[in-house]
Amino acid sequence: MYLHLGEDHIVNEKDVIGIFDLERTSVSKYTREFLSAATKNKRVMSCTSDLPKSFVVTLDKDYTEKVYVSLLACSTLKKRNQKSRF
Repeated sequence: MYLHLGEDHIVNEKDVIGIFDLERTSVSKYTREFLSAATKNKRVMSCTSDLPKSFVVTLDKDYTEKVYVSLLACSTLKKRNQKSRF
């Protein structure tokens, strides 16, 4: 199944490592460093032109990590992910 992250971005739910609330997790030094490194390595995909609310970390079959920044709330993405499993 697939998870719609906003606008035209869809990922395979099997590739999702985690769904994170941007406001709560960006307080951590380690999260800021992780997001900074992902941006530097061009692994961040923006799914919105507005203020983002969450980010999703994926790992594809080539073990390439990508970060998708989304306008959708973390709770919305988690609900979508859980509904597609049933």
